[in-house]
Amino acid sequence: MISADTAQADGLQTNFDQLLAANGIRMSAAQRRRLAWLSERLGPAVVHQAGSVPARDHGVIILVEPPSGPAAEMLYRSLRADCAVVVPFGENPAFDFLKSKLTDFGTIGPSFDGPHEMWWGGLNWRPIAPEQGSRSEASLRVVSCYPRACGDDRARALRDKLAEFRIACDIAPIDTADGEHMRAADKSGFMLRMWEQHREPLLFIEADAVLSEPPLLPSHLDCDVALHKWNRWEMSARTLYLGRSPAAETVLRNWHHIASAHPAVWEGYSLDQAWSLTSSQMALDTVWLPRSYHAPAEDAGTPRHTTIVHNLPTDSSDLGPDAEFGVAMRAARRASRSGGRDAMIVIRSQAASNEAITVIMRDIAASDAREMAASIEAVTGAFAADCGGFGRLELALCPWQDDIRAAKSAAKSANHRIIEIAPWQTLPADLFRTVGQSRDAGSVVVMAGQRG
Repeated sequence: MISADTAQADGLQTNFDQLLAANGIRMSAAQRRRLAWLSERLGPAVVHQAGSVPARDHGVIILVEPPSGPAAEMLYRSLRADCAVVVPFGENPAFDFLKSKLTDFGTIGPSFDGPHEMWWGGLNWRPIAPEQGSRSEASLRVVSCYPRACGDDRARALRDKLAEFRIACDIAPIDTADGEHMRAADKSGFMLRMWEQHREPLLFIEADAVLSEPPLLPSHLDCDVALHKWNRWEMSARTLYLGRSPAAETVLRNWHHIASAHPAVWEGYSLDQAWSLTSSQMALDTVWLPRSYHAPAEDAGTPRHTTIVHNLPTDSSDLGPDAEFGVAMRAARRASRSGGRDAMIVIRSQAASNEAITVIMRDIAASDAREMAASIEAVTGAFAADCGGFGRLELALCPWQDDIRAAKSAAKSANHRIIEIAPWQTLPADLFRTVGQSRDAGSVVVMAGQRG
């Protein structure tokens, strides 16, 4: 016998499949699940038509064409407080302006069955966040660590609050090479030990943070990872949630590997690179936590109702040793997407080969959104049909010449073959086979020809 809840979920899935197919939108299973999750909470989904005003009964607005400045303003002003905007082609920088007007809620990375980054956001977190005082049915364990040299008083307030809220925790001193300073490798190594020791989802909170209320939001979100972007671009490891999923474990292991290999790089940037690497290889479901989960003490910008208050200077000077470090990725991270110097998607083939090929897609800022989406699908589809003997495909979206140069440099240093295309160009069915048969590994194949 099928339960009412199962029947409703099946009905929602069927409706979404029909809606997406009718509008030529490809989404992975993880992205469709998030769409259904939003619709269950906020209301029916609709594909937004340019120039129209969303109906009041629609809780999820799917946007497939980037609006102009005035159109973005009109859409923003017409949104209900309790609705969400979903951009199924979130890798396209043409949507960045609209995203800048909204609050980032989450991002789901591309995968073979859905080769696009899905972005979702809205006006504020209140319609999605649990009611104040509600308890989550999902299990959650708070973990934290601090340098042994700092003494046990460092975590006393956090430990006492968690006991008051009856939340399981594991807070421990650790030995660090730098005395009272904890590096990213120390923190990620501790979290790996906690991951292997426990079976609940983990919420890391910096040991000297103050809790104003139970930090239950992450356990309501059904995501792989949840964290806060400071100034909308820099990933902070002071509050970090890891759901109990293979994707979450991959982020953690990638972070520890990168942090151990580059110990001088500060933790926010090494976490950023782990997120980017993992998101390119699987449909990583990321939620961007609100400011209330990363509120600096005595900051005028702190929300009235906070959950986690961090012992941060108001000038945010501890967020990195070099204020200009990572500047190339800031525009992309503010829009919750991969940047021109990151691989947007990485796909492995069945070929028993270590050879890889990088496809650089240029001129994306001047291309139609549907055209760019179709080109991404054409590249991944051609690789799936005939990988040409390559073991891995990396696709980089490069809006600027600097991005193209950086992507080429990275590909050449890794000894990848390189293809350079524009979204409006036609790809032959045997593209990867033809390039694979060429032995000139140092050359760049620039595609010519216009899509008919």
